[in-house]
Amino acid sequence: QVQLVESGGGLVQPGGSLRLSCAASGTFFNLYTMGWYRQTPGKQRELVAGITSIGNTNYPDSVKGRFTISRDNAKNTVYLQMNSLKPEDTAVYYCNGRLGKLDSWGQGTQVTVSS
Repeated sequence: QVQLVESGGGLVQPGGSLRLSCAASGTFFNLYTMGWYRQTPGKQRELVAGITSIGNTNYPDSVKGRFTISRDNAKNTVYLQMNSLKPEDTAVYYCNGRLGKLDSWGQGTQVTVSS
């Protein structure tokens, strides 16, 4: 099972950009389906981007065209490029990796979009 560590969160103005990184340690990272989720207080965690082992991606309408997920299997890392950020994108962002019954989560990184 992989261990996941997110980085890259912070404070950004509306309209700005951030890139989150998720570094994985462990074996078979290239086989994992990876995802980025976000959560705000009192709300359920929601998927914002997913990428399969073969590179197929999916996004909810709320971020489509603004967020891009990618992976570098040589570096055991998955990225989330976030552009045109809005205040409603403010949340704790979590990295997730799934392979069969294996389900790993990172500790989360805070993204705050505010002027």
